[in-house]
Amino acid sequence: MSKLKNKVAVVTGASKGIGASIAKHFAAEGAKVVVNYATSKEGADSVVNAITGNGGIAISVQADVSKEADVTRLFEETRKAFGALDILVNNAVYQGYAPIEQISVETFHQSFNVNVLGPVLTIQAALKMFGDKGGNIINISSGASKMPLPAASLYSASKAALDAITISLSKELGAKNVRINSVLPGATETEGAASAGVTPGSEYEKMFIANTPLGRRGQPEDIAKAVVFLASDDAAWITGEQISVSGGMYGF
Repeated sequence: MSKLKNKVAVVTGASKGIGASIAKHFAAEGAKVVVNYATSKEGADSVVNAITGNGGIAISVQADVSKEADVTRLFEETRKAFGALDILVNNAVYQGYAPIEQISVETFHQSFNVNVLGPVLTIQAALKMFGDKGGNIINISSGASKMPLPAASLYSASKAALDAITISLSKELGAKNVRINSVLPGATETEGAASAGVTPGSEYEKMFIANTPLGRRGQPEDIAKAVVFLASDDAAWITGEQISVSGGMYGF
């Protein structure tokens, strides 16, 4: 398959979960992939090895997307390795679920620094590399932006902010031939979800499944396939959208 043949993509937060699946699916479609990670070099290298083991092309680059110097280095490494950039996927996330009484100034800033400032910084850097040819940006938001959950006020608010950025920038960047969309995963089985207590057989999982018409939790590949579509020319007339990939889960 070659929907993304010879395209260069940066996927942030790609050492595990949805990001790792996106990176692998991109490579399978012919893209050269930069697997970004903040702390898990082992996870990122595992993703790169899986890609190259299947004949794909990928490198891993450490960068904390909430830090401007790290973002600059991430895109410098991309330029050195591949000379260009066509696709940016903003997947890096800080979940930080907590009831309102436990929210601190530190966790507030960490949530918004990673989930909102991070995409702003990476988009700024990506635009410089896109140049006149244009490019494609996909922000991984969350169903929580439309359907906030208890103990997820910061997470939900940060993802709603990301959706607003997506819509605004679609109007700002369309004339530059840059498309930008948000993907809103529903309850997806990832390491991050498990750390938040959504484990197989848990009451949280049962609640999510009971409210999902397709009757199961999502898998990272469910999200990755939608992202591949948006990154490809098949979606050339789509921008500024918030696309739910949730098995039909819209409320409780």
